[in-house]
Amino acid sequence: MVTVFRRFGVSGAVLTILSVLLLCLFVFHRHLPNRAWNLGSLVETFLPWFGLAIIPLLVWAALKRNVVTIVVAILPGLVWAYMYGPLLPDKSEGPGDFRVLSHNVEDINPNPEETARHVRDANADVVALVEITSEAMPTYRDVLAEQYPYTADYGTVALWSKYPISVSEPVDIGIDWTRAFRATVQVEGIDVSIYVAHLLSVRLMPDEGFTIDQRNRTAQMLGDAIEADAYDRVILMGDLNGTMQDKTLAPITYQMRSAHASAGRGFGFTWPSSFPVARIDQILYRGLEATDAQVLSQTGSDHLPVQADFNL
Repeated sequence: MVTVFRRFGVSGAVLTILSVLLLCLFVFHRHLPNRAWNLGSLVETFLPWFGLAIIPLLVWAALKRNVVTIVVAILPGLVWAYMYGPLLPDKSEGPGDFRVLSHNVEDINPNPEETARHVRDANADVVALVEITSEAMPTYRDVLAEQYPYTADYGTVALWSKYPISVSEPVDIGIDWTRAFRATVQVEGIDVSIYVAHLLSVRLMPDEGFTIDQRNRTAQMLGDAIEADAYDRVILMGDLNGTMQDKTLAPITYQMRSAHASAGRGFGFTWPSSFPVARIDQILYRGLEATDAQVLSQTGSDHLPVQADFNL
């Protein structure tokens, strides 16, 4: 450390240290501990945004006109590009055999009818909605009924489908009310197991930090249910209240792929709808081929809807 200060001066040494710390954050983020305030999961939720720190580091290094500091400042940028660069291009192959849509419609949504019309007009084949209140449920049923003859709903989560739903059942995720269920949808005569889930919310509290313990328990139980599913083709839709980078959602994310990562474009942030900073609304799958994925426009909810196309 003393050698660094002597060689580059105080400002050059500080620049080098900050660059190395940022590099380590990108490389070793999964090793950040959650023991204190669940700091690891909090950082991973907003990890792409740490890339903004690369720009001032590069400018600072350029002003120093020192080859070593410039190289060190470039390294975090290269790692960030390796991690997130593949998300940026459009990977869509166009429409697939069928299209699904997932949306958290917000329990305090002031105009559920408008949100329902947005969902209907997207013309997906299968629609999963979460955070539906008992007061708003009749509105969604009325607006979607004609286009989607097959339905299943449990608690605040629901599914509408143009294809027959042969069976549905709640999934126990360890809470007192139903926020997850499984349905078998017969798409072109082929059974697809579809899960609709709304994991428990997280909060950032001054005294407790990132409160995710309850959410993590629900994620573990949902992951166990999906792992035990006997069907080859499985889709999970809903609000997981976490990103694909969050290590504590590994019981789910390690066994399923993100439709957006496979066939979307950009980061696909979904929350909050006014200025999205994180993708917590997910469409995950296994045993299928994702051909397209998009984040749709605002509907009146505090989340943006997401949709994906699949080939069987």
